[in-house]
Amino acid sequence: MKFLLPIAAFMGLVAIFYVGLFNDPTVVPSPFIGKPAPEFALPTLHNPQTEITTADLRGQVALFNVWASWCPGCAQEHALLIQLAQQDDVPIYGLNWKDERSAALKWLARLGNPYTAVAYDRENIVGIDWGVYGAPETFLLDSNGIILYKLIGPLTPEIWRTEFMPRIAAARGETVTDEEAG
Repeated sequence: MKFLLPIAAFMGLVAIFYVGLFNDPTVVPSPFIGKPAPEFALPTLHNPQTEITTADLRGQVALFNVWASWCPGCAQEHALLIQLAQQDDVPIYGLNWKDERSAALKWLARLGNPYTAVAYDRENIVGIDWGVYGAPETFLLDSNGIILYKLIGPLTPEIWRTEFMPRIAAARGETVTDEEAG
């Protein structure tokens, strides 16, 4: 009987490791999917006397992109965000996260500003409420402010085509053709 306990413990570990081999480590399930976006009110990056709130994200399918000037992944995805903003199909709202206001403003002046508006969250108040792990992260919201998808890491053209475009189309009651999805 004494010998069964270590064998059972070993078999349990083997089972856990076996399941882990087949899971994508880049996918972190979010408890927010299918739920209303957490409420917030923050000053905007460009004008501390002006607020942006969760209500600003409602009324249309929108992206909520968490970024910082110190973030290498944010720099990696920025050109794509500029391109998407120029298409003017989906508004992109930003959450400047754990950053210095002056550094963030210089970064946008140098690289371009793809955002409809940017909330400034130096103290990580909204980041905590939204379950932000790090930057960049991008949330897709429907017109009612329900979170449809969360991407942890840089947005790429492939991820945009395969993960975001079909969800955006579905939220609008449209379909995406195979040609559009790439």
